[in-house]
Amino acid sequence: MSIIETEAALHAAHRDNHTHRDVNGGWLRPAVFGAMDGLVSNFALMAGVAGGAVSQQTVVITGLAGLAAGAFSMAAGEYTSVASQRDLVQAELDVERVQLRKHPVDEMEELAALYVSRGVEPALAREVALQLSADPEQALEIHAREELGIDPDDLPSPLVAAVSSFGSFALGALLPVLPYLLGASSLWPAVLLALAGLFGCGALVARVTARSWWYSGLRQLALGGAAAAVTYGLGSLFGAAL
Repeated sequence: MSIIETEAALHAAHRDNHTHRDVNGGWLRPAVFGAMDGLVSNFALMAGVAGGAVSQQTVVITGLAGLAAGAFSMAAGEYTSVASQRDLVQAELDVERVQLRKHPVDEMEELAALYVSRGVEPALAREVALQLSADPEQALEIHAREELGIDPDDLPSPLVAAVSSFGSFALGALLPVLPYLLGASSLWPAVLLALAGLFGCGALVARVTARSWWYSGLRQLALGGAAAAVTYGLGSLFGAAL
């Protein structure tokens, strides 16, 4: 009895602890990339303009224009990219669907051979492939997973990617503009808020990766800060030359 109870407890512990992070990145990639890109690009853009010793109004207009242009550009790019990828996948699924209809035996043997290559006994592999191929839709899903590495029922949505990219880019790009909108008259409050945002974004990404929060935060802080410093220097150089 004690052995059975111990095994049951071990199975329960394994079931409770054996979880994985979402590695597909359907929502994560456009959201994280959009926020990072919005913050870094708009922060660097505003720093470069401010380095040219222009008026506060010019810096604010530059930041707002960069926010709007970048958000629409990111949304359009993500929509086009994901829609094109989805169309390609659908085309390949149509090809596989035709093959399953015209050559069902060959497709079944192909699936059986795949299982054999993975160590399944030939007779068992053929029986499994035969049973799985009985349902055409199930057969299509299995062939798509095995041959194309995709899930036909879990294709990314172009609209979700576009909206996610637009919102996250706008949110990130808003950070360096926000101090000016609240009454700041110099670049330093924007710099401090942008650097804090860079560290926060990097630390947030660490929640779905194996990196520590402080490493990811400092890495993003260094990269974004370097970009802003370079553009500020270029703005100062060009501003003095013009």
